[in-house]
Amino acid sequence: LQISHETDKEKLDENLQLIIEALQRQSSSSTIIDKGRLESAIQECQHSSHDEERAPKYYYNTEKKKFLSGNENPDTFGSANDKASCFRERYNLIYQRTIRHDLFCPSSTGNKSVDKYRQQQQFELKYIEYLLSSSKIQDKVVVLAMITRHREGGFALEDITGTVKLDISKALFHAGLFTEACFVLAEGVYDDGVFFASAIGFPPAEPAESFYQHFGDINLFGGPFSRSFKFSVNLKAFEEHNSGAMLIFLSDVWLDQPSVLDKLRVLFTGYSNSPPTAFILIGNFLSAPYGYKESKIMKECLETLTDLICEFPNIKERSHFVFVPGIHDVGFGNVLPRPPLPESITAEIRERLPWVDFSSNPCRIQYCTQEIIIFREDMIGKVCRNCIHIPEDGEDIPSHFIRTITAQGTLCPLPLNVSPVYWNYSYALSTYPPPDLLVLANNYEPFEISRAGSLFINPGSFSRNDFSFQAYLPSSRQVEK
Repeated sequence: LQISHETDKEKLDENLQLIIEALQRQSSSSTIIDKGRLESAIQECQHSSHDEERAPKYYYNTEKKKFLSGNENPDTFGSANDKASCFRERYNLIYQRTIRHDLFCPSSTGNKSVDKYRQQQQFELKYIEYLLSSSKIQDKVVVLAMITRHREGGFALEDITGTVKLDISKALFHAGLFTEACFVLAEGVYDDGVFFASAIGFPPAEPAESFYQHFGDINLFGGPFSRSFKFSVNLKAFEEHNSGAMLIFLSDVWLDQPSVLDKLRVLFTGYSNSPPTAFILIGNFLSAPYGYKESKIMKECLETLTDLICEFPNIKERSHFVFVPGIHDVGFGNVLPRPPLPESITAEIRERLPWVDFSSNPCRIQYCTQEIIIFREDMIGKVCRNCIHIPEDGEDIPSHFIRTITAQGTLCPLPLNVSPVYWNYSYALSTYPPPDLLVLANNYEPFEISRAGSLFINPGSFSRNDFSFQAYLPSSRQVEK
């Protein structure tokens, strides 16, 4: 086991303490610690990846004002009610964090004059039901609603209480990429059944720190435990002292291209003396579709990669390999979340490599106290193609995109006809509360952006972009290119 390679007695003691804590957190009625439980605890201490279908489902209960556990085994193909539920739950999440923001609920400063001024400056959210029931013109109204298509043409605003036609001809759009199915804060005038928007912006994003201050240490990220690891003192200490930990992210690793395998050999050679904690290989794994031969070719490519990894025993024994499928890889098509690569083509590599995971897309990794999400989809291009308003500073598209997904709290802010989602698993695309690191593997230039207390990176295309990749250092939370 990798943890037994430590020769430093102090580090070994730290590791053993972490394993003991992980064993104590396991839900087991037996007092016997078998090999399976021990290996599970060790893997958890180092880093663990979660398939999105196994991520916990929580929903925000508007009456109790807290998160409750949902159905743990939902049907893959849900009913019409499930389709409505996925949007309703998104709305409730965004609404509860919006009304807690200082713009809508200013905190007290203790100074009466200051508090009175802040109360005068605050906004008040209205439901669309309120507008529809009004018989007079409503001026300077602010609503939180989703942009949809109106049945008579044009756009509409829709929340859980109703729908109203939307006029955006004179609207001032704030920063971000606005598409259908996005929830927005719209300010304007309601008259004669039409909402004339004067300004449209996104709801304010909420950093993870603010979320945990309000809701405690509930674990919405994933894994078998109900409490978040963010508040573990020992894990935090191990994370900060383990300065040698490193996660390597490579996207578009075309295993059918000899030039890619040559560069991987160069990469492994460079890291052979000091193996990173994990190599996260992100699809697509083939450069082109091969039709009915695709599964066979993919299996052969994985076998070739396994042979290459075995040439470097130090990496094979000490580095973890995580495979995140792309949108064109073997398996189900373009519906999110996407399941892992089929076991029929991954059986050999699982047998030959001691530390390997074939994850879903998106994929979640827990490293000590840090939460990491990897998502492979050309979402930036899709969102840009479906924008109802193009930002003036079009050169800064990644920043607008990051602003969009942090405000929406989801990796896929598009309508279902543009980007299909399994309704009962839409919660698996959630980015609320924001993770520490979100890897957005897109066909776009590499970028690194910080927002709402989170770091967003795009490693770029390894095969297309001159074999670029990015290395993340958890101890310092820095990215190396």
